[in-house]
Amino acid sequence: MRSVRSPDIAILGGGIGGLATAAFLHRAGLPCTVYEQASELKELGAGLVVAPNAARLLRRLGVLDVFLRRAVELEVGWEFRRWEDGTILSAENLTTECVRLYGEQTYTAHRADLLDVIKSAVPDGTVRLGRRAVELRHDGDRPVLLFEDGERVEPDVLIGADGVHSVVRRSLAGSAPARVSGLSAFRALVPAERAPSFARRPAQTLWIGPDHHLVHYPISAGAFVNLVAVAPAGEYSVESWTATATVEELLTEFDGWDPRLRALIRAAGVPGRWALLDRLPLRQWSRGTVTLLGDAAHPMFPFFGQGAAQAIEDAAVLAGCLAEDVTDPARALRRYEQLRLPRTTRLQEVSHGRSHINHLPDGPDQEARDKSFTEADPLVANGWIYGYDPEVEMSA
Repeated sequence: MRSVRSPDIAILGGGIGGLATAAFLHRAGLPCTVYEQASELKELGAGLVVAPNAARLLRRLGVLDVFLRRAVELEVGWEFRRWEDGTILSAENLTTECVRLYGEQTYTAHRADLLDVIKSAVPDGTVRLGRRAVELRHDGDRPVLLFEDGERVEPDVLIGADGVHSVVRRSLAGSAPARVSGLSAFRALVPAERAPSFARRPAQTLWIGPDHHLVHYPISAGAFVNLVAVAPAGEYSVESWTATATVEELLTEFDGWDPRLRALIRAAGVPGRWALLDRLPLRQWSRGTVTLLGDAAHPMFPFFGQGAAQAIEDAAVLAGCLAEDVTDPARALRRYEQLRLPRTTRLQEVSHGRSHINHLPDGPDQEARDKSFTEADPLVANGWIYGYDPEVEMSA
């Protein structure tokens, strides 16, 4: 039994980051309420990579075994292929090396499957659905969250896990418009029975070429192949998980590429499409007892596959900070920001720079890059990402 009152904690947003925060708070003995605008908990989008740093935290929540029923354990990662003919430039053996280096494997999964297993670690009654927030005010030091239907919530602690269009971020950091990056992303799912055999392997493959790249890997226990492609945006500027394109538009972007890759695209369902808008890293996330988490705090380009993982890391650190300093939530949030901001800023920056490397036109720079792939070990080089453990970080 705690000798002091637990703070009244509100989380805005019931996506992966918001529910992970609720799960880690529950694990720490701190109740909370999640306010989600949708009428049901679900994840839009398609697949994602669950690297060792995220798998470690799913294990800590006690949900990894359930997650593995729907996930795919990767045997090969960082398999770079040349755009024109599919020549393999490099590939990483994940079967033994991930566990040896980081104590966990790397998996791929549908975002909805990851959300479901995290939700299973959240107590019933924690989430309130259909709650669309429209404004955050402050009554002295206390946050006041206003909802579309007039409801007013005044928690001790407010966590904004409400994505790139965050109401909480707008209140804390203003509404400076995002910059156009010149890139857009497509996503699509291919039923496994329609996918060529090279795409059904438990491998994460990256086809790279002039101004474009495409990543594919199996998800949903192998039932689908997930595609994510990045191409010049042109005049396209819609940043939405619900916007769509056509298979023909996606094929046009990869005109002249290896026929096997085009056959994989041709087998896809309706692709989603969204503009990659550029946001500078924030210098500060928190004000008093209000803070940000996940995409609301540090939206990043998808080139390192770390968006969801960083939200889960945020959740673990935030819950730990609040549990260790329950009598002074503002101080706990300052510590959370100090621990997390340098790491997520670095990931935002390296993710931003990756598009240039992937999209080099054929020529001397491209040849030097391809040669470097044979000399590099990305699994080791990215150890600062995959070896991270929030509990170790907090005890340092």
